[in-house]
Amino acid sequence: MKIGMAVLRLVVGLLFVGHGMQKLAGWFGGGGIDGTAQGFESMGLKPGRDNAVAAGASEAGGGALLAAGLATPLAATMISGAMASAFYHVHMPNGPWVTKGGWEYNAVLTAVVFAVAAVGPGKLSLDHALGIERSGAGVALGALGVGALGSAAVAARAKSLA
Repeated sequence: MKIGMAVLRLVVGLLFVGHGMQKLAGWFGGGGIDGTAQGFESMGLKPGRDNAVAAGASEAGGGALLAAGLATPLAATMISGAMASAFYHVHMPNGPWVTKGGWEYNAVLTAVVFAVAAVGPGKLSLDHALGIERSGAGVALGALGVGALGSAAVAARAKSLA
């Protein structure tokens, strides 16, 4: 179990770091802040630049925390919020299947971070090493709920600026 959770956290976390850095710095073929901001504006996520920074920071920061197993509930909150926004603003109208631009992958990633928050980051984590590991159904539900509230706040702000 030790190595399994560590590998899961590392793979998902580091991929989120990369996904966020696509938005923040244009790494790995991403649009960077300007390209992401322009894309967000076209989807009605205004102001695009603020949302691009927030999304990139949530993904890269949450991914780094998840990979390290540090502040795991916060990592789950940041990633859940980003995935909720992606689900709502980008993928929901396309149905569930990713082959049609749907939300299935967002749901899988949300389920992964929910499960890590519920089970805990494991013994091979900074949370465990520092004695600050927190987990359980309440922690996972809280992370999911706060992430969803953050996503709803982003949507409300964008709507008010439209």
